[in-house]
Amino acid sequence: MNEFHNLTNEIYILNFSAPQSASEFLHIAIDAARAAAEISRSYYCSNLDVMHKEDRSPVTVADIACEHEIKRIILEKFPQHGFYGEETGKSQADAEYLWLVDPIDGTKGFVRQYPFFSTQIALLHKGEIVVGVSSGSMFNEFACAERGKGAWLNGKKLAVSEVNSLADAAVSTGNLKSLAAGSGWASLGQIIRATDRIRGYGDFYHYHLLAAGKIEAVIESDVNILDIAALSIIVEEAGGVFTDLDGQALDLDTTSVLAANPALHRPLLDRFANWRR
Repeated sequence: MNEFHNLTNEIYILNFSAPQSASEFLHIAIDAARAAAEISRSYYCSNLDVMHKEDRSPVTVADIACEHEIKRIILEKFPQHGFYGEETGKSQADAEYLWLVDPIDGTKGFVRQYPFFSTQIALLHKGEIVVGVSSGSMFNEFACAERGKGAWLNGKKLAVSEVNSLADAAVSTGNLKSLAAGSGWASLGQIIRATDRIRGYGDFYHYHLLAAGKIEAVIESDVNILDIAALSIIVEEAGGVFTDLDGQALDLDTTSVLAANPALHRPLLDRFANWRR
């Protein structure tokens, strides 16, 4: 049985089990996520030195160690595959298969010692995301999905909610700086007035809630594909719709998200017409 022990003891039992239908790709992604969880937990709450990249985003030795181990596990098994990591960049980026990895998504929270961080691993095949793993180890949550085979959270099959009215919907928001800078802020105001509940669960967690049918939508305007690739297939395989705020499918340049159950995606999207103006 899964247990969530006292954070200060750093003792956890996380269900990294794979569904019976899992491919070798998904099994390797799970192995890599398990290894990264052990590394990130070993560094958590240890007052790490924080470095900053050119874009001023933080990075620690924990980020780097996790990514190196993920990369080692994946490329030892699939040396012909490409790899695109948050810390090590791209290698063999034109390969048929390309792994997309954020070893610690939510580094700012990690260094400030609150648990909204995760490991994100996805596999892109000829432009389509076919495998996704999202490991929120401090929340004792492990989600995975494979194209055409469904999505699971801690071994339980996921499905989005059937709520079909905005008046009954719960919506979570994340990074919103770009939205706040233009007419999209007014659009978000309309959604706040129209829906039942607005929260900012943030990072990986609100996508897990969406895929599990516990909320109806997630809105973000400032993300990176490495943050959301794995989460997108988890939501889609749970029956949801995952696009950017313009309604476009994800690609390597995607920077915004509107993810929702099928009944509410279009009504929400309609409110974001011309949101960048």
